[in-house]
Amino acid sequence: MTRTVLVTGGAGYVGSHCCKAFAKAGWNVVTLDNLSRGWRDAVRWGPLVECDVRDPLEVRGALEKYEPDLVAHFAAFAYVGESVENPAMYYENNTAGTLALLNGMRAAGCRHILFSSTCASYGVPQHIPIDESHPQAPINPYGWSKMIIERMLEDFGRAYGIGSVSLRYFNAAGADPEGEIGERHEPETHVIPLAIEAARRTDRPFTVLGTNFPTPDGSAIRDYVHVNDLARAHLLAGEMLVERGGTHVFNLGTGVGTSVLELIEAVRRVARTELVVRRGPRREGDPPKLVASFAKAERELGWRPQHSHIEFIIETALEWRDRHPPV
Repeated sequence: MTRTVLVTGGAGYVGSHCCKAFAKAGWNVVTLDNLSRGWRDAVRWGPLVECDVRDPLEVRGALEKYEPDLVAHFAAFAYVGESVENPAMYYENNTAGTLALLNGMRAAGCRHILFSSTCASYGVPQHIPIDESHPQAPINPYGWSKMIIERMLEDFGRAYGIGSVSLRYFNAAGADPEGEIGERHEPETHVIPLAIEAARRTDRPFTVLGTNFPTPDGSAIRDYVHVNDLARAHLLAGEMLVERGGTHVFNLGTGVGTSVLELIEAVRRVARTELVVRRGPRREGDPPKLVASFAKAERELGWRPQHSHIEFIIETALEWRDRHPPV
């Protein structure tokens, strides 16, 4: 029997790539999105339910209508700086929104949720690479909003039998190599699209946010994982959850860190052009280095990154940008 997944935030960046992965694997896909930060034209693999996860009647109606075997939950705000400036918005949308979704799932009898979590829940690392046993100590409201949800999922599992997988992924990057979907944010704050835009337009300088981190070149180091690798991990985790239930947590990354200055050089190589680069202050809430251990995901899900070499990430992101240049 064909399984059904309801994808909240499925019109967004990572959510839409996951919709495609589930559809290619034979699942029925239903997207639930209020389109506040998603894109209607990214919904290509099944129907769209246009509503907010905080609307209990609409959410319960969608769950009862489509009877999903799995909810894949991506609907969230995800800008660190914005969360520092407006924490109330993040706790209301991310945390309270997930509580409303979980209550809707309880009412509709849906028992499996795949949660898009984040490495931001770890805060400043005590050791590198970061594994799932690393203490969680967020240093920004975005990370806290996601960490609280993980605690909620543990409690809902014990009390109500709702199985969950929390996927703490590191820096999602790149675009669908087939060119159907890619990364679009308004405003754009992610480092790779911003660097690519600087490579394509001399009037758009790229600003390095912090050059005095305790790293070899002074810029922040991040673990960039291709969005298609993330999508495949969600598919594997969803299949495992429906079969086994339980409460699970996995890191998704590559184990390889790339500094912002190294990233700029990679964009120069791939784009074959120079960038106008400026140096700016650190962004509040940014740790100096985040690099994952994906050993648990490899061991229990059979997942390892296959498309996450930094130059391939940039190639796919650049091709998407050139097909869909910003206005």
